[in-house]
Amino acid sequence: MNINVLVVDDEKPLRDFVRRNLEVRGYKVSTASNGLEALAVFKNEDLQLVIMDIMMPHMDGLEATRRIRENSHVPIIILTAMGEEADKVRAFDLGADDYLTKPFGVGELLGRVKAVLRRANWSEPASPAERIVRGEIEVDLERHKVKVRGKAIDITPTEFNLLVYLMKNAGKALHHRAILQHVWGTEYGDEAEYLRVYVGKLRQKIEADPLKPHYLHTEHGFGYRFEA
Repeated sequence: MNINVLVVDDEKPLRDFVRRNLEVRGYKVSTASNGLEALAVFKNEDLQLVIMDIMMPHMDGLEATRRIRENSHVPIIILTAMGEEADKVRAFDLGADDYLTKPFGVGELLGRVKAVLRRANWSEPASPAERIVRGEIEVDLERHKVKVRGKAIDITPTEFNLLVYLMKNAGKALHHRAILQHVWGTEYGDEAEYLRVYVGKLRQKIEADPLKPHYLHTEHGFGYRFEA
């Protein structure tokens, strides 16, 4: 498959468990035991996915995620212990794409890996030269570009697909579950924290005042609505 994965965890048994189960399915896997080692591998390898623990010596997974995001949109799955909700939200804020809660099984691991790799591709279908314009926001679906008030913004594939889905359904209140299953995949539906973080990221990029959004509105207890 030519998919290179970096597995980062200070527990060797867990690293070996993930590596074995990915390699037997055709993935190429590198490993590291902390964030510093992970950054060294990241600089020298062409990676398509990083699976990274949060709690590690020398450099934790949050700092390593922050540094990777300074230069790359490579998908990152973080590994968390049960009950570390604050760490999950912090990791998403820093640019992580998904998480696995320890302990996890092979099926859950493979499901998350496939879902994240699928989302890493620009998935919204487009006819040539198709554009969506809502107010001051213009999306070029063929080139995967977004302009806000005439200026191009940097946007990840997941952010792009979320924005396009909301813009295509402008004026409609969309339920959390519907958004998650359309953008993240049918395996999702209850991960409301994903949406809170990603809508926050989009507001920072498209709203003149993210604290007083003009476009991305919260429907409390239900979901979100894009209003042009």
